[in-house]
Amino acid sequence: MSDWFTMVKTWIYRLVELGLALIALGVIVQILFGNTPFLGADIVGNLTGLIGALGDNGLVGLIALAIILWLFIKKP
Repeated sequence: MSDWFTMVKTWIYRLVELGLALIALGVIVQILFGNTPFLGADIVGNLTGLIGALGDNGLVGLIALAIILWLFIKKP
């Protein structure tokens, strides 16, 4: 049972890493070329909206940000 759980955790961690890499690539592409049709979304606008929403919530936003950072920093 433990091996199965470890394997699932590893796959989830790798998917999150891939997602973060794609977000970083999207931000770089959007900064260099502006809004491009193949991205399908305003990545920089979405990120600034998320940061603004966390900032507007005060202490709850700070706690949520701390949890998100802890999840990204933690290795499997």
